[in-house]
Order: sequence, then C-alpha cells, then structure tokens
Amino acid sequence: MGDPRKRKKKYETPTHPWQKDRIDDEKELRRKYGLKNKKEIWKAQSLLRVIRGQARTLLGVSTEQSAKETADLMERLRKLSILKEGAELDNVLGLTIQDVLDRRLQSIVVRKGLAVNANQARQMIVHGHIIVNSRRVTAPSYLVAAADEESVSYSPQSPFVGRPLQVGKQAQDSKKRFTKEEPEAEEQGAEKAPEDESDGE
Repeated sequence: MGDPRKRKKKYETPTHPWQKDRIDDEKELRRKYGLKNKKEIWKAQSLLRVIRGQARTLLGVSTEQSAKETADLMERLRKLSILKEGAELDNVLGLTIQDVLDRRLQSIVVRKGLAVNANQARQMIVHGHIIVNSRRVTAPSYLVAAADEESVSYSPQSPFVGRPLQVGKQAQDSKKRFTKEEPEAEEQGAEKAPEDESDGE
C-alpha cells in the first residue's frame, strides 16, 4: 500500500522514450485536440487499455457474473457514446484513442461551435465559461455522456453569451481537424494557392 497522501499515477508511460512513429502520432494528436501535454494522451491510452483488457477477459469466460459485467461495460460505453447502439463486445477491441478523445468536453465544445479551435475551447473550460447540465465544469478532459451533450453551453455569466465568435482561418483549420476529410485534398488545395496568387499578379 502506498502513501495515502500521494496520488497514484493514473497512466502508464511508453516503454521506450524514443520511437519516431509514436512521437509523430502523439504530436498530431496534441495539435488536433489541443492537448496540454502528452500525459493527457497517455491517460486516454491507459483508459482504453483497461477497457480492452476487461473486454478480452469477458470474452474468454461465460458465466452469470461475466454476463452481468459485460452488460455493465457495454452500457457504460454506450452512455459515453464511445460505442454505438447495437455494438457487441467484440467491437470494444476495435476502439481507438480517437474514440476516447472525441468524447472530451474540449472536443465537444469545438464540435458544437462554441469555440473557434481546440485551444480556445480549453481556455473557455478552464476559466469556467462552459457548463454541462447547468453545472460548471473546468476539466477539459471531462468525458461527456451522450445524454449530456445537448446541455453543453456557455455559462449564463459568461461574456461569450450572445457574442458572435470571430470566424477566420483558425476556425476553418479547426473544422478540418474535427471532420474526416482526405489529407490529399487539403494538400492539393495548399499547393494551388500560390499558383492562384501568381496568376492574379
């Protein structure tokens, strides 16, 4: 038993510190979801690892207790909208870290158009501008249940109420990150931009 005054670490660090593919993937996740540091990625990975491990264990046994635990696990994932209705236990093994990160309050705020990008969404949440079910939530990593998603809005005391957000390049870039678009199309558009400018000149 550890010291009760010290919090237990809720995540596992990578087994190897220098892996280029993993580092590149983590860098892209930080950019897309506006994460503060890699610890938030590792926490999501640890949560996903626990869920997958529980699913693998339940798939290997068939008792009355395992059936109850399976139902509880599936119901929990459906409430968080990590799994869709009608999904089976096998589908849990196919979950990715993006499925977890998409349910963060920070991601929901951007998706609902309450912030122009993930960084602004994080700032709004930390400063107490966002409420969930009429309750102020200041944790960007808070996992929003599907039933609570519609209630995500500005706090009544927030200066953002009734104030139009500035829509510009940042908002367009953020929208691309949170929608599934082909990267090739974006690259082609970026390459064509200089050509258009040269023609104009």
